[in-house]
Amino acid sequence: MRALRGRVAVVTGAASGIGRALAERFAAEGMSVVMADLEEESLTAVCNAMRAAGADVLGVRTDVADATSVEALAAAAVARFGGFHLICNNAGVGGHLGPSWETPLADWRWVVDVNMFGVVHGIRTFVPALVAQAEGHVVNTASAAAWRAAPAMAPYAATKHAVLAISEALRAELRALGSPVGVTALCPGVTKSAILTSARNWPTHLGPEPATPADPMTEATRTRLTEGVATGVDPAETADDLVQAVLEDRFLATTHIDQLLDHAFARLAYLQSE
Repeated sequence: MRALRGRVAVVTGAASGIGRALAERFAAEGMSVVMADLEEESLTAVCNAMRAAGADVLGVRTDVADATSVEALAAAAVARFGGFHLICNNAGVGGHLGPSWETPLADWRWVVDVNMFGVVHGIRTFVPALVAQAEGHVVNTASAAAWRAAPAMAPYAATKHAVLAISEALRAELRALGSPVGVTALCPGVTKSAILTSARNWPTHLGPEPATPADPMTEATRTRLTEGVATGVDPAETADDLVQAVLEDRFLATTHIDQLLDHAFARLAYLQSE
């Protein structure tokens, strides 16, 4: 996409953090924005604030872990705006920290359903229309954790590695097809967001919410993340970089390029140590 004005963006996880920043940035570019989130009250408040600022937005409560809910989101975008052009599969959860062998299956299921299948559902729902209209761009939110996994965060890291791989495959598939539809993997480092409190949306159908272990390793990771989120990059900076990546058809967007390079070289060091 070489221009955003007059186009329609769909953003999941849009009621807070990076998702909200993306929605606000797209609106500032002259786009209409379909904002999706599981938290309806927060979503309504953000949409109302953006409308008051002059943005053309539609809020749709959406559970990205549910394919039918994502399909309803696409239908709502078409009904209101006639279509869509820029899809941001951004919704995500952090999971409960702890050693991978102690993490309950329900927690694995929750993180995989939202972080990975949320992207899969977005791709399956929106990409066919983008290919048919020969215009559009897909953004999948991965993480610096897609490049190196931290202890006590196995489910999160696993899904973010998967999102990066899915995005790479999707981009290659579209290129092989000769489609002009672009793909960007958004890989932010630690950013100011509500990711550490994502368990507020724990799905009751998975049973009781699991407790978080208090072992020294898990506590150290929790402390590091808490401090990082408090002082991390402003989501608006991430949104600025993402807009440029879309306009330039870049595969990777990040405000933490040095961090990604450090992670990549650390992986290579494993080979040299064997």
